[in-house]
Amino acid sequence: MNSYPLKNWLLFLLPSALGIFLFMIPIPYGEDVKVPIAILADLLNNQIAEYMSIIGLITMIIAAIGSLVFAFVKPTRETFWAKLFKVTPFWLVTRILAAIFAIATVFKIGPEAVWSENTGSLLLSTDGLITFLFTVFLFAGFLLPLLLNFGLLEFFGTLMTKVMRPLFKLPGRSSIDALASWVGDGTIGVLMTSKQYEEGYYTKREAAIIGTTFSVVSITFAITILDKAGLSSYFLPYYGTVALVGFVLAVIMPRIFPLAQKDNTYIDGRPFEEKDATPKHPLRTGTKLALDAAKKNSSLSHTMRSGFQNVLDMWIGVIPVVMAFGTVALILAEYTSLFSIIGKPFEPYLNLLNIPQAAEAAPLMVVGFTDMYLPIILAQGVITSQLTMFVVATISVVQLVFLAEVGGLLLGSKIPVNFFDLVIIFILRTVIALPIIAGVGHLLF
Repeated sequence: MNSYPLKNWLLFLLPSALGIFLFMIPIPYGEDVKVPIAILADLLNNQIAEYMSIIGLITMIIAAIGSLVFAFVKPTRETFWAKLFKVTPFWLVTRILAAIFAIATVFKIGPEAVWSENTGSLLLSTDGLITFLFTVFLFAGFLLPLLLNFGLLEFFGTLMTKVMRPLFKLPGRSSIDALASWVGDGTIGVLMTSKQYEEGYYTKREAAIIGTTFSVVSITFAITILDKAGLSSYFLPYYGTVALVGFVLAVIMPRIFPLAQKDNTYIDGRPFEEKDATPKHPLRTGTKLALDAAKKNSSLSHTMRSGFQNVLDMWIGVIPVVMAFGTVALILAEYTSLFSIIGKPFEPYLNLLNIPQAAEAAPLMVVGFTDMYLPIILAQGVITSQLTMFVVATISVVQLVFLAEVGGLLLGSKIPVNFFDLVIIFILRTVIALPIIAGVGHLLF
């Protein structure tokens, strides 16, 4: 490694270390513990919270109008703006619907089912999900190149190949996506996965596996769920169960339908290549690849432009999807008996696992498909058994693909999963996870 000048080493080490700190190191924040990216988002939220509903509304109107324009105007070349606004008819309708829902929510007009505090306002309000996503995307988008562009993925990708490929059928570099999700936020994991898929590092199958399996709920969200369940004193066994179930599902899900049937080709059509075959000297090879990557990304202007494009891509491409799908899903959960009907088959399954109040808990097994908070919110005042509360709190975290957040982000990204995929993955994760969670619950209560 002596052939590399000090500048290359600094280009690799300094941005990568800063990226790890910002995205992966939880630090005390008030009475909570958060990664610095989330803290920055919170600080900005506190300053502009009263304006966020309008900012979100304007963003979704721009997304809808821009997409309408590009639906009739054929761009002469594939520019960044064309990629941003040129969408299929389905996604055009989605963006228009999101703008309509946003207008109704901000101005409280139209059917109350659209803008009530448990539907549209749960997403687009002073402390709504979209407000949080907007500021997280701002910082994460600008700063994500610190993790992606300066050799960190190449370094850890080489070292982790022996673990990730045999266990999860994934390249070693995906370990960074998983870690960023686990200690940071699932939304960050989806963003990282989507960008790397678009740049040709993951196949369609690999991107789908990572996005639906490793974009886990952060520790912060898990703590919030447990607190609402009234089981804060059980955090260690609770999060240990989440980790155990997450590992088991990460081993099983890539090997069964629908993930196992995804094309193992890259975004440009190239067939799968074993790029990350384990070298004889992983540390030396990983360091060399990292230094080469850092050297190629030494331009500050290119890094800033990449970050700016990341932010716009997330604001325009993802936020309308979360608003459209999230609002529809929350309306169905709040104003119809759809999830009670769909959840009925889980009643005998819960009885088989000897879970108390199975009839009341059955709908909660499926309502999490709309939003991860709904199961525990609906359980309060209804579920009296601590064992059942533990099951509800745990299952709502490990299901992962709820539409109001990670599911919506996946559908809005380039990652090749569709709505049907998410439904099947959600059901399979629930069915496989329940016996493990129930077993731990019976040991605890």
